[in-house]
Amino acid sequence: MAINQNKKADIVTVAKAARVSPSTVSRYFNHPELLKPATRKRIDSAVRRTGYIRNRAAQTIHGIRSGTIGVLIPTLDHAIFAEVVQAFSETVAAQGFTILLASHGYDLQREYAILRKFLEHRVDGVVLTGLDHDEAVFQLLDQQEIPCVLMWNYAAGSRYPSIGADNEFAGQLIAEHVLALGHRRIACMFPPTDGNDRAFARREVVLHTLTAAGVTVPDDWMLTTVYSISDSKEDAKRLLSGPSRPTALICGNDILATGALYGATASGLSVPDDLTIVGIGDFKGSSEIEPALTTVRLPARRIGQEAGQALVTAIIDPAAGPGNSLHCAPEFIARQSSAPPPL
Repeated sequence: MAINQNKKADIVTVAKAARVSPSTVSRYFNHPELLKPATRKRIDSAVRRTGYIRNRAAQTIHGIRSGTIGVLIPTLDHAIFAEVVQAFSETVAAQGFTILLASHGYDLQREYAILRKFLEHRVDGVVLTGLDHDEAVFQLLDQQEIPCVLMWNYAAGSRYPSIGADNEFAGQLIAEHVLALGHRRIACMFPPTDGNDRAFARREVVLHTLTAAGVTVPDDWMLTTVYSISDSKEDAKRLLSGPSRPTALICGNDILATGALYGATASGLSVPDDLTIVGIGDFKGSSEIEPALTTVRLPARRIGQEAGQALVTAIIDPAAGPGNSLHCAPEFIARQSSAPPPL
């Protein structure tokens, strides 16, 4: 249980909680190898309970903002979040802030460690991606009383203000489109869902919508593929090389759908005459590939702009409170990669 406190914990608070000297706590941060494992464990527990953050930005004048905002996203490997981060950065820059950007690789424990680093550098606010985070992350934010916005996903009852799209609604839109075209032999390709509440929400509602319509996805047609055009191309080729193949493939994002398009072409199939392929996201380039990708647009620029403005307001005017959540609604985009099943 976290220690209730009227002011932020200092090194003496941690030392008392861990029953060691302040110099031992200092050694824990600077030379942990010099301490016994049991002592390190006791101090680590005290640090977590008290919410202590080491001030590594000692040059910052007391009472003056650092002018930086910490932005934590799942990955830098692909351009999935590039547009939303760019819009966020431009918005806060107009108010005099710069961003510190880091990725956690869908590892929620790593996210906690990076958040601590951000706070050590005295960022003025924090942006987290998605709604699901380790409780230690939320506890640390509560202890430090730092403004936070959850970006990219939306939920009315989120722990902190959430500004983003309803991923369940996005999944529902794309599944209903495929069903409305008359497809019943449907395969799915989604990324791993560990640490990824966006992918989980989309996958679950797609499967629920298909099941409600009497469509069951065979196990070998339910693919889990990492965010990679090359991997999704190869997985699509394997799927389509079997003795029985689907007439439609629902992909959890446009990266996977793009690779699947290439895989279908490499397999000698025509999209959409032989196979319908759809995605979610409407990332840059989705309208330019051949055939142009049917998808659900997530308004990335608007999400970034609204999140940036909300966080800047919370930083500059704390009396205004944390602000409200905002739904930036997904929009179905029909293009040339989807059609009724072949006769």
